[in-house]
Amino acid sequence: MLLNDYKRFYTDKSMKTIRNIFLAALAILLLVPCVQAQDLPQFKKMVRQLSSAKYQGRGYAREGVRKAGKYIAREFEKAGVDVVITQPFTLDINTFNGSMEMWADGRRLKPGYDFSMREYSPGVHGEFPVYHVDTANFDADRMFEDLARPEYANCLVSCEFWFTYKHRAAFSKLQKAGACQNAGLLYEWTSPIKFYKAYGEKVVDKPIIWVTPEAIAGVKTVRVDVDNQFLKGYLTENVIAMVYGRRHDACYVFTAHYDHLGNLGRKVYYPGANDNASGTAAIITLAKYYAENQPEYDMYFIAFSGEDANLRGSTYFAEFPVVPLENIRYLFNLDMIGDNNPVQYCEVSEAGMPKYGLFEEINREQGLFKALNRGELAANSDHYPFATRGVPCIFLENQEGDAFPYYHTPSDNMKTVKFDSYIPVFKLVTGFIERDTSSGI
Repeated sequence: MLLNDYKRFYTDKSMKTIRNIFLAALAILLLVPCVQAQDLPQFKKMVRQLSSAKYQGRGYAREGVRKAGKYIAREFEKAGVDVVITQPFTLDINTFNGSMEMWADGRRLKPGYDFSMREYSPGVHGEFPVYHVDTANFDADRMFEDLARPEYANCLVSCEFWFTYKHRAAFSKLQKAGACQNAGLLYEWTSPIKFYKAYGEKVVDKPIIWVTPEAIAGVKTVRVDVDNQFLKGYLTENVIAMVYGRRHDACYVFTAHYDHLGNLGRKVYYPGANDNASGTAAIITLAKYYAENQPEYDMYFIAFSGEDANLRGSTYFAEFPVVPLENIRYLFNLDMIGDNNPVQYCEVSEAGMPKYGLFEEINREQGLFKALNRGELAANSDHYPFATRGVPCIFLENQEGDAFPYYHTPSDNMKTVKFDSYIPVFKLVTGFIERDTSSGI
């Protein structure tokens, strides 16, 4: 090969290489909207922010839920939505924001890990003998005879929770003032111990403490110093964003609850990274996606408060909707999607079942999850008030992954939350809307 020929060959080869690099780069640029549609870095950033100490578990006593609501409204605005409004409502809620200490035979127990409070428990202060229920040879009359003895005056009755559930009549009596001389109950629950708010709209007569079996086994005396504060008519709000579609005669709705459990004493809070910073962050990224890609129909994105307080925010919205419920083509409720189970759990309303096959079809075609595991419809998240009112809806929760054991514990944080299910869920719901819209049905 002559030198000039070599130079021409090298130049041609270089130009081909440059052209190939250009075409490859162009292809990547064309794919960027698809890749960035899910915006995983922004999703992670918002989960981290919402689960941080700044919001103190997004509860009520320290204003965490109000701070979180303002943050979410700002994020919706930054996402480019057309409208952001709030829907105020009030609730009554019991909280534990003060002293939270317990000792078992002199050994200090750790709040949130060794023990927590039943959400409707009053405060409790003092030293108490412990009566351990004989579950192997249980006899309710004999238990009450034992508890009438002087040595068990003002005692705390310790029993495995599910056993008390099977014998509700007897143990309900132990919860009432004047029915028995016991001071309260210790419900044994395996670690990691949980904390709930669902029935916190009241305070019962006697304290009920969740405690691990390891912490209470064989213990003769406990000392407890726990404060409660009952908040009457606490003002909170749903945060609602809207993206205008080309048509306004119907809409799609995305929901997620942003509230969580708040505090257990002065030092412990429940971050709620999976439950439900994950779902909240997801609907904000979905809002951004549709703000940048105008949909056929109007899109609503609702961050509910009061879900962990027995679905209070979603129930209020369903009773006083800002859009007629009959206009909702489909509602998607995202709750605890910060996990890594390759099988996606879901629940579907009766009105949503005719189109459920479309979810399975999209999942199968795109290989998003190994399967969709459809469970029975239950009052376990914010889809339920809509399901009972005839709205087509689906509830998506990635259960039984590595993050799942930590929900409703202080360990539901950035160390345990997983991000595997976010993109598949995003693709599943956006794919559904694309197919459902194009079907014309």
